[in-house]
Amino acid sequence: MKAVEIRELTVKELGERIEAEKKLLLKQKINHAITPMDNPIKIREARKYIARMMTVLRQKELSEKK
Repeated sequence: MKAVEIRELTVKELGERIEAEKKLLLKQKINHAITPMDNPIKIREARKYIARMMTVLRQKELSEKK
């Protein structure tokens, strides 16, 4: 999902997506520790995706306060 698409989501949707992605990341980390993944870069991409969503969420929260 691109940053433009992330910005179109509501605050509630962003929160739900962040939680879902965090759970998925945790599962990926556990699975990678047990059986190495074919493409471990997916873990790094997932972390960056979560960070992107959290940044947009924070921007929206700050804009609502003003």
